[in-house]
Amino acid sequence: MRKGKGWLVLLALAAVSVLAFASSAPAAKRFFVISTGGTGGTYYPLGGILAQALTEKVPDVVVTAQAGNASVANCNLIREGQAESAFVQSNVAYDAYYGNAQFKDKPVKNLRLIASLYPETIQIVARKDSKIRTLKDIKGKRLVPGDRGSGTEVDTLNVLGAYNLTYKDFASVDWLSFSGAAQRLQDRQADVTFTTAGWPTAAIQELAISTDIVLIPIDEAKIKELTKKYPFYSRIVIPKGTYKNQTKDVPTITTMAQWVVDAKVPDDVVYALTKALWEGGAQKMAAAHAKGKDVKLQTALSGMAIPLHPGAERYYREVNIIKKIEAKGKKKR
Repeated sequence: MRKGKGWLVLLALAAVSVLAFASSAPAAKRFFVISTGGTGGTYYPLGGILAQALTEKVPDVVVTAQAGNASVANCNLIREGQAESAFVQSNVAYDAYYGNAQFKDKPVKNLRLIASLYPETIQIVARKDSKIRTLKDIKGKRLVPGDRGSGTEVDTLNVLGAYNLTYKDFASVDWLSFSGAAQRLQDRQADVTFTTAGWPTAAIQELAISTDIVLIPIDEAKIKELTKKYPFYSRIVIPKGTYKNQTKDVPTITTMAQWVVDAKVPDDVVYALTKALWEGGAQKMAAAHAKGKDVKLQTALSGMAIPLHPGAERYYREVNIIKKIEAKGKKKR
């Protein structure tokens, strides 16, 4: 009997040891992806900075930024459950959620907003020797409208539509990333390209060093037409000196870059990530990238055209951002 009792004691002690070890073992890390854009744009570097900051601030989550094909492709990744979150343009997020344009019959109903980050500007760049000085001059030229299906291509088509132009009006059309488009202009294989990104954009900066370029303005009348037709656009000016040899301010239009997430991501995870964004992440983005300076809590819900994730909503209520917006809405009534 004593021997039997001794074995029972040993088994009990062993069980306690296993439980103690299990309780002291580190919790499993959750891996979380931010799908960004091409390496020559603004999404990729800002996404990398944010991913590092979030990993440092949220103990149980490892965040990684991966290069992607930007807005439209990123929304599709979220719909298919292949990425937890992504950077997208607000106009593309709107189309994705409501099943418009490229998303007809394929709406992304699991798309939710975490935050609006910064304005993304439509930058129209041409080789100086192409003799393009206005958008009326681009007919018959060699065009790069951005990656096929990207947010940049959506903007290109919207702007071309305002000038009654289609792809049939160009000598050639090649769908390429920002870096690919810049290379084509540098190699004299294209005349003009559209880039929707925060300025200064790395691909345009690098192109301007090797090639004489001009930024093409959008006519003021067309800006009014576009901003009236598409409420997610607003007028903006790219100030002179943004790029090498840019001697004039260039009027154009802008939309918001947004951080969106799959609705299936748990509320507590999104809450922690939202809190980390505004309590450390945004500051690191501002210190490391020029466009990061525009990432501000005050504009976190600007251009919101899709539902807010409940985890993000919890944070914005805690810091009174939603209360301020609701108060403004009541005053307007």
